Amino acid sequence: MRLTHIKLGCILACAFLSLTWLTAHNGNDGDEPPNHPVMIQLYERLLAAEFKGELLSRELSSVLTSLRNLTIPNNSSSTNIPEGPIKRNLSLLSSRLPNAYLYLPHLRDHPDSLIPNVVLGQGRTGVSLVLGIPTVKRQKQSYLVSTLNSLLYDLSPSERNDTVIIIFVAETDAEYVNSVAELLEKNFPKDVHSGLLEVVSPSQYFYPNFSRLRETFGDSKERVKWRTKQNLDYSFLMLYAQEKGTYYVQLEDDIVANPGYSQTMKTYVRKLATDDWMFLEFSQLGFIGKMFRASDLPMIAEFFLMFYKDKPIDWLLDHILWVKACNPEKDAKDCNLQKGLLKLRYKPSLFQHVGLHSSLPGKLQKLKDKDFGKVPLFTAHTNPPAELSSSLKHYQQHTLERAYNGQDFFWGLTPTAKDFILLSFPQPRTVTRYLFRSGNIENNGDHFYNTTVSVLPSDSSVRDRLVGGQSPQYKGSYGGFIVIGCFVDGVAEGQIDAQMQPISALRLLVQSDSDMWVLLSEIFIQL
Repeated sequence: MRLTHIKLGCILACAFLSLTWLTAHNGNDGDEPPNHPVMIQLYERLLAAEFKGELLSRELSSVLTSLRNLTIPNNSSSTNIPEGPIKRNLSLLSSRLPNAYLYLPHLRDHPDSLIPNVVLGQGRTGVSLVLGIPTVKRQKQSYLVSTLNSLLYDLSPSERNDTVIIIFVAETDAEYVNSVAELLEKNFPKDVHSGLLEVVSPSQYFYPNFSRLRETFGDSKERVKWRTKQNLDYSFLMLYAQEKGTYYVQLEDDIVANPGYSQTMKTYVRKLATDDWMFLEFSQLGFIGKMFRASDLPMIAEFFLMFYKDKPIDWLLDHILWVKACNPEKDAKDCNLQKGLLKLRYKPSLFQHVGLHSSLPGKLQKLKDKDFGKVPLFTAHTNPPAELSSSLKHYQQHTLERAYNGQDFFWGLTPTAKDFILLSFPQPRTVTRYLFRSGNIENNGDHFYNTTVSVLPSDSSVRDRLVGGQSPQYKGSYGGFIVIGCFVDGVAEGQIDAQMQPISALRLLVQSDSDMWVLLSEIFIQL
């Protein structure tokens, strides 16, 4: 760097001396631009050298500042990330794409603006699947919690350990960013603390001045700003995600996922006959469900940043395919054929758009993926005859009887403490196992919370014997019942001790008021 400064200084000095000599010999007092051809050429070279010198100076200053500040901006007291690996990963973020300062020159004044503010997370890396979800403050309804409920609904323990879901809150309002983090930590505490869920946001200096954008393609100024910011948001998220896993899937904050989506995507990738693809499509709508190799993200993000002010992001993605695959000397049909070899489509679609209100104020988004198919909302079982009763009021046709008989799911209005569901057997039965699953893929937030499972032994002396101290793991409940389990993450399942057999009834009892409705998508009583 020092030699470069000396070399540039020599060029400037020689150019200045030559210009001074020519000026003196042509009667120019130096206050006006030179008019001699040689002088004009030297003058232009001087200006070019001066510009390069200024640019180099800024770049060197940026590098030095970055070297001095390889730490995370600690803007939130709720950050849960180990210091060592995060510093290493986030410093890579700004160094992996130095050209960002050319496309976003306003960042030169704040060189740390490419380092995200990590609000929640454990710095998880080395996973197979990274899911990126940008979200913004919406004027109408927020779908984020429902989207995460859908994505987490049936992930197995091994899949949870092999996945990172990054929520990118694309806002610079620290109060709003922290409110989103608090909402997710409240609703998904285990997933946040395990490192499965992360919440990040951009620096307050990341976004440029959107008031200077040129209106194109007949779009309004507001829409041009919206699509431009979206380009920057997706680019920022991709740059952050590149070091975390093998494959990156771009999602939105208002979708529903098909059960088993994680394993389906991994299986599809493994079975592909070729590795020449650039991205895989697991939904036909916009940018939803697009899978990339994480190693390709820097190139893709840089292309987006080069043209972020010019076109929407799905158009830019198509242009990357054109650059890679199309021969200008051939026709559009051949071009589309070649592009089709780089983007492969999986059917049926694994993700469906469900949000009605777009993040663009005033826009209604009614598009649906016709290839998504119908998602099963309940699991049917053949259960033994029982008399059913409940203090919960059901919604529309979603009755307890239909759910128990495998015809529908049960959907009850907001429960309060002491609400119950009771299954009474006409004759005492030996029941070996039970399973109650609450919520479904579309309404996964409608869980049973703080709700116990209890049984009524046909022999009343059993309760006295088990609850009276011989089996301290059992607790009594009113009406002669024995508590044998409870709902955890929306599911209650287990074996029934042989000492309690036969039983006369099985009861779900709500222990506290809830803010949500309740939904039973699976009831299984095994004899």
